[in-house]
Amino acid sequence: MAGTISTTRLSIFPLAGALLYPGLHLPLHIFEPRYRAMVSDALARDRRIAMIQPQPTGDGTQLFTIGCVGRIDEVEALDDGRFNLVLEGLSRFRVLRELDVTTPFRQVEAELIPEPDDQTLSSVERAGFEQEARDFADAQGYRVDWEAVSRLDDVTLINGVAQIVPFDAAAKQALLEAGDINERCDLLVQLMQFFGRRDDDDDDRVTLQ
Repeated sequence: MAGTISTTRLSIFPLAGALLYPGLHLPLHIFEPRYRAMVSDALARDRRIAMIQPQPTGDGTQLFTIGCVGRIDEVEALDDGRFNLVLEGLSRFRVLRELDVTTPFRQVEAELIPEPDDQTLSSVERAGFEQEARDFADAQGYRVDWEAVSRLDDVTLINGVAQIVPFDAAAKQALLEAGDINERCDLLVQLMQFFGRRDDDDDDRVTLQ
């Protein structure tokens, strides 16, 4: 594993389905007053915002344990106080405890999770994943530039697909929590097969929840 584990205080943005991975980017439109305050605070300090999913059950206050902290890479401040942002993923994190704060946005004490070094797929894993992704995209009617996909490195490919796949919150969270890209690749293949198993005339989405 790269580096050492450290703890840090993070301002969190709980948002279902909006996952971020280290090294990737996530566009956001910020309009709620509490999150506008969070962005202003982040811009005045270290530009960091931590993305995490709320649990799909209950009143929305319960969070999943693992998220990803991002740095505001681009920002557009609109005249009415809203923001358009692009976050760049820095590191996954594990929530240790939620802090008692006076800010309108929530904050946690978190443990940063170092990523494994030199992550790669075998040629067989890569070929198998790309074929499964083609089959899933064709079945779902997605148009994909496969030539561009073939030029991506293994980490960008697997994490990029994991970030955008149209799975439910539980499935996307499982992908984020995978320990490395080999585990994430295997899980993606299983999930593409699982979510792809529905009749053409059945509009009900299969979920893991």
